[in-house]
Amino acid sequence: MYRFFVQPQINQDNHRVFGYEVLLRKQQHDCWVLPKHFTDISIPEQTKLLEKTANSLHTAVNHQVLAFNIDNQQLRNPLTLGSIIALKKRIAPAALTIELTEAPSLEEIKAFSLAVHQYGIDLVLDDVGTGSNTYQNIRDLLPFVDEIKFAMQNLRQTGEEALIPSSLAFWAQVARDYRLRLILEGVEDEKDQALAKKNHITLHQGYLYGKPSLV
Repeated sequence: MYRFFVQPQINQDNHRVFGYEVLLRKQQHDCWVLPKHFTDISIPEQTKLLEKTANSLHTAVNHQVLAFNIDNQQLRNPLTLGSIIALKKRIAPAALTIELTEAPSLEEIKAFSLAVHQYGIDLVLDDVGTGSNTYQNIRDLLPFVDEIKFAMQNLRQTGEEALIPSSLAFWAQVARDYRLRLILEGVEDEKDQALAKKNHITLHQGYLYGKPSLV
C-alpha cells in the first residue's frame, strides 16, 4: 500500500501554513518506508492518491498549495503531463506545484513549463546546489521556473553544514536576480530561523514546523 505523507510549508510573514509537500511512502509490515523506486507506482496512480490527500487536507477550501515531486524518468513519461493537468482541474481552487528533483534538459523544461503554466501549475527546482541541481546545471533553466528550494538537511547529511550560510546567501541572491520564490527546507530551530531572516527568506519548511505525517 502507498500513501502520501505531508509536511507543512510556513509563511513567516503571517505564521500560516500556505502549503504542503507530499512525500510518497510504502507500507512494509507495520512501518511506512521510502519506496525503493518512486517509479514503482505510476504517475496516474500517484495523482489519484494525491487527490485523496488534497481532500483530506481541505486544500481547496483553504486555497493552499500541494507540492508534488517528479524525477526525470517521470517527467519523460508521456502519461505524466496529462495526469498532472487532470489532477489540477480536480483539486481546484487548490494550487499545485511540481518539484523537479533532477535537472532536465533545456528543451524538456521549456516544453514542460509552457504546458503546465497554461493550467496555472507552478514549476520548482528542488534541492538547488546539490545532486544534479547545481548552479552550472540549472542556470539556463531558471527563467522557466517559479521557485527554487534550498535543502539544508542535504548539506548536513554530507557533513557540509559549515557551507550552509554562504551557499544559502548565494541562492537567495539567485532567487532575487531571477524573481523567484525561495523555500528554505530543513528549518529545525531558532538558529535556522535567524539565518533565514538574515537572508530575507520568509517561506520555510522543516521539522520545527512539523515532521511528515499521514492525514
